[in-house]
Amino acid sequence: MPVYVASRWSANDNAVFPDRLEIDDVTGDVTYYKGTLVGYRKSFIARANVASVRILSGLLFADLIIESTGGGYVRANGFRKKDARDVMNLLS
Repeated sequence: MPVYVASRWSANDNAVFPDRLEIDDVTGDVTYYKGTLVGYRKSFIARANVASVRILSGLLFADLIIESTGGGYVRANGFRKKDARDVMNLLS
């Protein structure tokens, strides 16, 4: 299961609790984790419900926006550009 962790240098929120994406090898399901002071927030999108994947690329890092067919989305901040492309390729 590939796990992608955002850089701690990329955004204010990532300095202490970096964003994390896990993509299941078999099903392609996406699990997003955002750490908080106590615990974490977890979002899950089944591969069948992934409508689109967008990359917002900055000078050093890239943000991923993964939209579901139900209209919801996950915005994960501060990934290396190569990791963002890998996630896009896995979900496309």
